[in-house]
Amino acid sequence: MAADSHERRKYARLATDQVISFAEIDRPDRLAVGKNLSSGGISFEAVGCEINLGDQLRVTFNIGSETVVATGNVVWSTETDAFSHEIGLEFVDIDPRALELLDRIAGPEA
Repeated sequence: MAADSHERRKYARLATDQVISFAEIDRPDRLAVGKNLSSGGISFEAVGCEINLGDQLRVTFNIGSETVVATGNVVWSTETDAFSHEIGLEFVDIDPRALELLDRIAGPEA
């Protein structure tokens, strides 16, 4: 059987290197660099801050010319060096129009 040997993902990912902002709910925004984006969530690299699994964050990023504000839960965090972490955030609240746009841009998952 010629099964796909690479990991299958629930959502198609779009690579990005855009500057995003993030914050705990009701806290001032901080800047980070986006890594990838899907209709399920976003990953980004944050420098000089402590983010824990389960934290709920607000993120602001762009999809084309649209600015999107979403909230989500931290589902993974990987230390990339002594000062930086790559964070995986699963969306819990995002504008349905933004999801449609992401799905159109990303296309179906292979």
